[in-house]
Amino acid sequence: MTLPALEVRQVAYSDPLVVPMLTELSHEYWTRYRHTLGDIAEEMRARPTEFGPPDGGLVLLLTEGEPVAGGAFRRYDERTAELKRIWTHSAHRRRGLARRVLAELEREIAARGYRRIYLTTGPRQPEAKGLYLATGYRPLYDPNLDPEQIGPHPFEKDVDQ
Repeated sequence: MTLPALEVRQVAYSDPLVVPMLTELSHEYWTRYRHTLGDIAEEMRARPTEFGPPDGGLVLLLTEGEPVAGGAFRRYDERTAELKRIWTHSAHRRRGLARRVLAELEREIAARGYRRIYLTTGPRQPEAKGLYLATGYRPLYDPNLDPEQIGPHPFEKDVDQ
């Protein structure tokens, strides 16, 4: 199934269009790790500036007005942005949408003057690990170790200026 044209939209973390992303991420976290983001409305109220300008941002890919993928970044340190909440709707996976989200986030991160991107993903998310390796992120851990032994998997990538 081919998706209709995609719209790239930068939105606030408190935008109602973010609810499907956070809801599904929370469910994924529960399924894999037995924890959630907690109350979604409270999550959105508590972090409005963390993922917003001038230090952060949130990008959604929409098709026919509905979010199908997205992700956010925030300031990690003076030269580094941290990726968070990378998501593709479960009905739209394996179509390159996560790569597109990363490209959009990387473009925005570079425009904000960051020089490096940092992120972590969990040991029970091999598809995320594969995505980051395939898109040029360097693991900051020994990939030969058992994923559960490592815990959170940190990655980094230099920003193209």
